[in-house]
Amino acid sequence: MSVDVAQELAVFLRGCRERLTPGEVGLAERGRARRTPGLRREEVAELAKVSVDYVIRLEQGRGLRPSPEVLEALAGALRLSDDEHAYVFDLTRQWTSVRRQPESSSLAALVQAMSPLPAMLLNHRFDICAWNAEMCLLMLNFADVAPERRNVMWLCALEPAFETFYTDRERVIREGIADLRAAWAAHADDQDLGELVRALSEESEEFAELWSRRDVKVQNNGRKRLNHPDVGSLTIEYDVLTPLGDTGQRLIVYRAADAASQRGFDRLAALAGQDSRALAG
Repeated sequence: MSVDVAQELAVFLRGCRERLTPGEVGLAERGRARRTPGLRREEVAELAKVSVDYVIRLEQGRGLRPSPEVLEALAGALRLSDDEHAYVFDLTRQWTSVRRQPESSSLAALVQAMSPLPAMLLNHRFDICAWNAEMCLLMLNFADVAPERRNVMWLCALEPAFETFYTDRERVIREGIADLRAAWAAHADDQDLGELVRALSEESEEFAELWSRRDVKVQNNGRKRLNHPDVGSLTIEYDVLTPLGDTGQRLIVYRAADAASQRGFDRLAALAGQDSRALAG
């Protein structure tokens, strides 16, 4: 079924307006009796700082295509929830990097719950926001890394411990950069992400050369071969899970790709148990 975007947006915005009262949006009740429930169109226009005629035409479905800035203003005026806010942007194909994001605390807890599988949580800059003990055993203790360097692309390109960690290091970095470029385009106004790309380009000739190729590919899953300093060769498969409604966060989960790698994972778990017992003693 095709969607008449103008009509759907008109009905949706009118319904949101009619469910609100002046008091809920900080407006004083005015003397004239209200013939219909909710806010008046002129009150929405006042809150969103648009013309009353514009609100009328929107609610009549007269083919308007609001800009992201106008949608943001209307979302604020109508007190839209996060899901409603996303809905109007999706409906009008006005996706925006300033979309409100849900709290990540539940995702951080989910990372811990993924044990014994190694897992970590990244944001759209590839900063490592949360991890479990198994991921530290597999890669390195992220708590020992300076927060400003706790980024998977920075570690892969510049951390000495990763120079021989990946059997096919060049492919891993190339694919990571292609994925980062897609995120960079989706968050073009993120100055911190732009600064990360600039710093990596200055510090790593390899990164600068691969970035200049302008390869773009989002990695949803794959396989990597590792040279682990304690247990030797491992082949892992990974999945990238993106929370519904929050494409700026990624839950990365690793698992052994074969029986030999699973034995390596088991040895890492045993080493972790030995370390915990030694600390207890």
